[in-house]
Amino acid sequence: MPMLPRPVFDAERRGGAYGDLPDWDLSDLYPAPDAPQIAQDLQRAEADCAAFAADYEGRLATLDAAGMLDCVRRYEAIETLLGRLMSYAGLRYYQNTTDAARAKFMADMQDRITGYTTPLVFFQLEVNRLPDEVLAEHFDASADLARYKPIFDRMRAMRPYQLSDELEKFLHDQSTVGAAAWNRLFDETMAGLEFDIDGEEEPFGLEATLNLLTDPMRDRREAGAQALARVFGANIRLFARVHNTLAKEKEIEDRWRTMPTPQTARHIANHVEPEVVQALRDAVVAAYPKLSHRYYALKARWMGLEKLEVWDRNAPLPIEPPRTIQWDEARETVMNAYAEFDPKLAEIATPFFERGWIDAGVKPGKAPGAFAHPTVTEVHPYIMLNYMGKPRDVMTLAHELGHGVHQVLAAGQGELLSSTPLTLAETASVFGEMLTFRRLLANAKSDAERKTLLAGKVEDMINTVVRQIAFYDFECKLHAARREGELTPDDINALWMSVQAESLGPVFNFMDGYESFWAYIPHFVHSPFYVYAYAFGDGLVNALYAVYEESGAGFQEKYFEMLRAGGSKHHKELLAPFGLDASDPAFWDKGLNMISDMIDELERMEG
Repeated sequence: MPMLPRPVFDAERRGGAYGDLPDWDLSDLYPAPDAPQIAQDLQRAEADCAAFAADYEGRLATLDAAGMLDCVRRYEAIETLLGRLMSYAGLRYYQNTTDAARAKFMADMQDRITGYTTPLVFFQLEVNRLPDEVLAEHFDASADLARYKPIFDRMRAMRPYQLSDELEKFLHDQSTVGAAAWNRLFDETMAGLEFDIDGEEEPFGLEATLNLLTDPMRDRREAGAQALARVFGANIRLFARVHNTLAKEKEIEDRWRTMPTPQTARHIANHVEPEVVQALRDAVVAAYPKLSHRYYALKARWMGLEKLEVWDRNAPLPIEPPRTIQWDEARETVMNAYAEFDPKLAEIATPFFERGWIDAGVKPGKAPGAFAHPTVTEVHPYIMLNYMGKPRDVMTLAHELGHGVHQVLAAGQGELLSSTPLTLAETASVFGEMLTFRRLLANAKSDAERKTLLAGKVEDMINTVVRQIAFYDFECKLHAARREGELTPDDINALWMSVQAESLGPVFNFMDGYESFWAYIPHFVHSPFYVYAYAFGDGLVNALYAVYEESGAGFQEKYFEMLRAGGSKHHKELLAPFGLDASDPAFWDKGLNMISDMIDELERMEG
C-alpha cells in the first residue's frame, strides 16, 4: 500500500542567482491540506478498503477468472486513491521537513491509511495460497486478467517467505512506528542540521555545504568538508542509533521470513536475480584499478598534487572556467538534447517546466538531493531538485526529467503495472544524462572544453558505478556485522573506510572525520540496498547507447516501447529487442569499457 513517496500554468516562481526557479503546484493532487476533497477521499478510502475485505477475504479461491479480474481492478482503484493522498502529504512534507504542521499532516495521513489498509493484507496472502494451475486457468480464460500476470508473479515471489495472516497484519499495522518513524527522524534531523563555514555570517544547510565540495577554490572545498565532519561527528551517536535499529529490525523480519540474505527482499522487489547483481558487483570491483584508481591519479596530476584530499574528489578541473549556469540555459540544454534524440521526448518533458511539476530551488527545511515521484497514473509525476547552477545540476535535471518522462509513458499501464523495478527505473534517467552529455560533447568548441566535458562525465560515471557499488558493499558489511551484535559509531566508521579506500584508490588522503560521511546517505536509511540500481542502470544504458549509435532508424520507437512497458516485463524481455542480456556476465564489461575508453582519451589528451 502507498506510503511516504521517495520519494499549472502560472507556476509560482522563485527568482535569484540562478534565474526564475519553478516551485511545485500540487493542486493537481489537492487544492490545499484542508480541502474538503481530502476528507471525502479519506472517507471513501476507509469504506472501499472495508468493502473489499468484506467481499473477498476468504473467497479468492472460489472466484472464476471474471471474478478475479473484478477483484484486481477494485484493488487497483484503491491503490490509486491511497497513492494520491499519500503523494500529496509526502510531497508537501519534503518541501519543508522542519515544518511541524506539514510533518503532522503527513504522519496523521500515514497512520490513517495504514489503519485503513490493514484489512487488505489478506489479498496477497490468499493469492499466494492459490495453486499454480488455478491461476494458469484464470489467465487462459481472460486476456484482461492475464495482463496482470507480472503483478501476480511478483506477489508469488514472496510465497516462500510469507508469514501467518496474523503476523503479516501485525507487521503492517506497526509499520508507522517502525522503519517509517526512524526514516522521519533521519529526514528531519538532516534538514535541521546547520554548518558553520569560515567567513560566512549565517550557517549553511546540508545541500549548500555539500555544494562547497565542488567549489573552484580549494580552501572553500576544505572548509565545507571540515564543517560536514564536525557536524556529522557531533551527531554520530544518533545516526549510529538509526542504522543499528533499522538493520536490527530488518534482521528480525528477515529471520522470521527465512530470507537467505539481507539483500533477498531487495532483489525480489527489483525483479532481478541475485547472480545478476553479484556479477555486476564483481565486475565493477574488478574494474576499480582501471577506472577510479586510474582516473583520480590522472586528476591529481592535472591539479599538480601528489595526493588528493577527499574534498578534491569532485573539484572542477584547473582548466575549467568557473561559471554559474542559469536555469533557462539548463532547461534549454536538456530539452535540445532530448529533442535531438526524438521530438516526442521533448514534447513529453515540456509540461514539467510549464505546469509547476518541478520544484527547483534550495529552501530552508527542504529535503536534500533530487527525485522524481510518479504520484498516481491519473495525475502526473513531480520532480524535486536543489538547483545551484553547477554543471552537475544540469545533469541532475536531465536525470530526473528522464525519470519523469518514463513515469508519464508507463502510466498507460495503470496503477499496478506502471511501477518499474529500481534496476530498470534508472534506465531513462541515465539515458537522459547520456543524451545531454553527448550533445554537449559534439558541440565542444575546443580541446579544453572537450577535456572538461569528458572528465565531468567520467566523474559522474564513477560516482554512479564505482561509488554506488562501494555503497552496496558497505551496506552488505553493515548488515552482516549487525547480525553479530550492536555496532558502535567506530565500528560503522571502520566499515565505511574499508570500502572507501578500496574504491577510490591509493592517491587519496582521508581527512580526520571523513569516516563519518556514511551518516548523510539517505538510501541506507530509506531503501536498504537500493544503491546497486544506479550501477545497474548506468551499465545498462552504456550498452543501450552503444546499440543506439550502431543502429539506424527504429531505435527510438523500441526505446519508447521499453519505457511504456513500465513494470509489465522482466529485464530479459525488455532488453531482448536490442540484442542485450543483463544475465550475461560479459554484459557489464561493455559498460565499464565505455568508461575506461573515455579515460584512455583523457590520458591521450594529457600527452
